[in-house]
Amino acid sequence: MLNLANYKWTKEPQQCNHQMRSATYQSRSDIRFLYRPSLAKKRQLIYVLTTWRSGSSFFGELFNQNPEVFFLYEPMWHIWQKLYPGDAVSLQGAARDMLSSLYRCDLSVFQLYNSPGGKNFTSLGLFGATLNKVVCSYPLCSAYRKDVVGMVDDKVCKKCPPQSLRLLEEECLKYNTIVIKGVRILDVNVLAPLMEDPSLDLKVIHLVRDPRAVANSRIKSRHGLIRENLQVVRSRDPKLRRIPFVDPGHKANKKDGSDYHSIGAMEVICDRTSRTLRTALNPPSWLKGKYMVVRYEDLVESPVKTLRNIYRFANLTTNHDIESFALNMTSGSSSSFKPFIVSSRNATQAASAWRTVLSIQQIKQVEDYCHHSMSVLGYERVRTAMEAKDLSKPLLSRSKI
Repeated sequence: MLNLANYKWTKEPQQCNHQMRSATYQSRSDIRFLYRPSLAKKRQLIYVLTTWRSGSSFFGELFNQNPEVFFLYEPMWHIWQKLYPGDAVSLQGAARDMLSSLYRCDLSVFQLYNSPGGKNFTSLGLFGATLNKVVCSYPLCSAYRKDVVGMVDDKVCKKCPPQSLRLLEEECLKYNTIVIKGVRILDVNVLAPLMEDPSLDLKVIHLVRDPRAVANSRIKSRHGLIRENLQVVRSRDPKLRRIPFVDPGHKANKKDGSDYHSIGAMEVICDRTSRTLRTALNPPSWLKGKYMVVRYEDLVESPVKTLRNIYRFANLTTNHDIESFALNMTSGSSSSFKPFIVSSRNATQAASAWRTVLSIQQIKQVEDYCHHSMSVLGYERVRTAMEAKDLSKPLLSRSKI
């Protein structure tokens, strides 16, 4: 079994400076390219810590749309693909080391997860590249302008010329704020070495959502999360006793297996969320003043107010266009949507959809896995199926953090 939990670089990760800009792009075999002197100027670094199906794609857009932000979407996807079927916990060290390089504008780390003998990565080879405002805007591409707020059409961006990682690094160097959104760091404590590094000014925004809503969305997205669900479920403790998944007498069907993994993954996710929350409730020195928790439900209920709080924490300035974007994206008329696609929708209605969809057995199982994090974050448990379906009863109370 792959075990990279204690994986570390043997030297300091590559740094960005302007002295090497004229050099040609080196492959991962050239060790000289991997390690450079420290950055002379600190940048504000933000990591959005979250999990799958928590509204994080929309949340990431709040930074992707900001002209002052260099934004990366799920870069650790490349690690999980290359090292599959490594379980989620064993890949944490490799994910942290990738972040250490990316926050220093060292994108050559992607070459480490390229296929043997494969071509060099380009700007369009990065996961989520065709929705990235930096990749799809001037000067890397003429399709969009970074200072104009608006969603990127991936069909348009796919026609952009592929640029070298060196050119993308040069763009990274122009920004004072770097934001990375990821679902593959499971616990804030994994980031402690980065947050203690005096050369990095790293803050963490922890985006959370009612775990029952997360479970419901995972089931709806089961076909797109098959590999990830398996990698997460493989990290479960096999010795724990677990409550039954379905009603007694339930007749098995083909989707039970994928539903089982979709909800079973919540055990690992909530365990790691609880570890984060316990650390945040009694923060060590490296976390004080550098951690913010945001409930998805608060964001969609009060998008402008929440956005302003987020930007204040990130040392960013909001404006009318970005505030209007946040408001419009959470107040659309649509309630049904395709997974993994950011679109305007009735986000408040979507946030409570689980209450009429999940069975009481599924609800109880998620609550059993997630009772601690639910208590801390203010998500109230339900006693009966009737109570769950009574949408007039709020299930959100004051968070303890």
